[in-house]
Amino acid sequence: MPLNRRTFLGTSAAAGAGVAIAGGSAGPAAAHGHGHGHGHGRPPKRYSFTVMGTTDLHGNVFNWDYFTDKEFDDKDHNDVGLAKISTLVNQVRREKGRANTLMIDAGDTIQGTQLSYYYAKIDPITAKRGPVHPMAQAMNAIGYDAAALGNHEFNYGIPVLRKFEEQCDFPLLGANALDAKTLRPAFAPYVIKKMRTPHGPDVKVAILGLTNPGIAIWDKANVSGKMVFPGLEEQAAKFVPRLRSMGADVVIVSAHSGNSGTSSYGDQIPYVENAAGLVAEQVPGIDAILVGHAHLEIPEYFVENKQTGKKVVLSEPLKWGQRLTLFDFDLVWEKGRWVVERAGSQVLNSNTVAEDRKITRLLADEHKKVVAYVNQVIGTSTAAMTTAEAAWKDEPIIDLINVVQAETVKAALAGGAYAALPVLSQASCFSRTAQIPAGDVTIKDAAGLYPFENTLEARLLTGAQLKDYLEFSARYYVQTAAGVPVDTAKLTNAGNTPDYNYDAVSGLTYEIDIAKPNGSRIVNLSFEGKPIDAAAQFVLAVNNYRASGGGNFPHVAGAKQLWANSEEIRNTIIAWVQAKGSVDGAQFASVDWRLTREGTPVF
Repeated sequence: MPLNRRTFLGTSAAAGAGVAIAGGSAGPAAAHGHGHGHGHGRPPKRYSFTVMGTTDLHGNVFNWDYFTDKEFDDKDHNDVGLAKISTLVNQVRREKGRANTLMIDAGDTIQGTQLSYYYAKIDPITAKRGPVHPMAQAMNAIGYDAAALGNHEFNYGIPVLRKFEEQCDFPLLGANALDAKTLRPAFAPYVIKKMRTPHGPDVKVAILGLTNPGIAIWDKANVSGKMVFPGLEEQAAKFVPRLRSMGADVVIVSAHSGNSGTSSYGDQIPYVENAAGLVAEQVPGIDAILVGHAHLEIPEYFVENKQTGKKVVLSEPLKWGQRLTLFDFDLVWEKGRWVVERAGSQVLNSNTVAEDRKITRLLADEHKKVVAYVNQVIGTSTAAMTTAEAAWKDEPIIDLINVVQAETVKAALAGGAYAALPVLSQASCFSRTAQIPAGDVTIKDAAGLYPFENTLEARLLTGAQLKDYLEFSARYYVQTAAGVPVDTAKLTNAGNTPDYNYDAVSGLTYEIDIAKPNGSRIVNLSFEGKPIDAAAQFVLAVNNYRASGGGNFPHVAGAKQLWANSEEIRNTIIAWVQAKGSVDGAQFASVDWRLTREGTPVF
């Protein structure tokens, strides 16, 4: 997350083939049912409509990877971007009739690609007579009805978010994003849309937007003292009855919150990060929830409400515009009101369609500008470096991040009270496909190594705390007994720990004994060739996501902050390469850690 937490290595429960549109839906909107014996044998009035949903678009308009500068592809041959989604949306609207559809999103819209970065930082939308954000242009053209706020909406600060909000032709919803002083919603909590039916009364559809309480931690620097983010369940419990009393026939929640009921920030705040299922279970009166944030694919999932026994349908389309969720609602007119008789969902795969030329033409100039920007040469490299094995070996490319961070922190602390302390640095393998080529190094090469907008901090830790930190990090490896063959495909990500929550620390030397259980894996932890002194003080150069509690590593969030910087680590790396002119791994690469079993190196 910076917080991208939801890393660039999302897992999909059901990638694979495209889904036929509206399989088994209720047919045309005006289809008449076959009597429930209503009234005088007349068939009851019926109406069907469809709500389409995206989430975690993360700045993807084109089916393009700005880090590799070519068309996006992954092992499942997914495609990305709003241009593809637009084609699917047009198909659904043609089939159902545009008036019988709504289009919503569940957040994390304006961060994640170099396209979105460019219009936040390089040619910012906040400038006087500044440009219109490409995501606003694309979503306006597609005709979104509402979008929930994601946590990444806050990465560039509130002014950028407010400008984006102003540029959207639809509301950004956040019933649990409150003004810190008045405790009133800082954004629209909900929107009510009316669907015209062939049978008189309109159907009133309420869309309630909920965002992630983790914003208070992950973007503390941007929101502290300005906004607070209570739990999703408590705000839903407040607003859903209100929406029902306002006459809502259907209540849909767009929640930037996963379904698992877990949190990555431990007990630092009392709310649950992935609370969508809990909302369905605890708050009566909800018909469907569009789930976001977790970067998983959930075509259709039912949760029973504990009070009413009613089933609530949940769906999460895969990130970056890889999938489009369709919620199909069948309503029947009963006792003077519309009642939801059936609700179901499915996802469509954007790799089954071509990009919508209307969208690609609309943003062709912006795309061209960003491609030119990422291809700027910033220096040269004496040798090729890659992250392909960085998840299990101390590789020079990760040392590059650490040397830049450590040097930056040393320079910042020079001449001050902590100048004499040793500076260590943490870094993760964010992407297993990052590479610095031999020869010319471009912005895209450096940016691909650090895809998140994290900033740098310096925290004060003791030798004992560092050992705990490393033990926590080492849980990433699957316990593998000595003598058992090691398969790198099965070695990492134990307990679903993502790559970005495994930290290698440089400036020390240590071994990780993967034959041992969690908590006793770090062996031969040394500093300058001697066993580490538990009481000695060290400065840790650490990204703001980790420093603010992201990943729930021990000690660091509570450690004394010695320095913090608002410049992104990615830009610091770019500036470092530009200043040096050439990158020579031989000058900074060192093997500080290795995997072992009973003293024998694994690799």
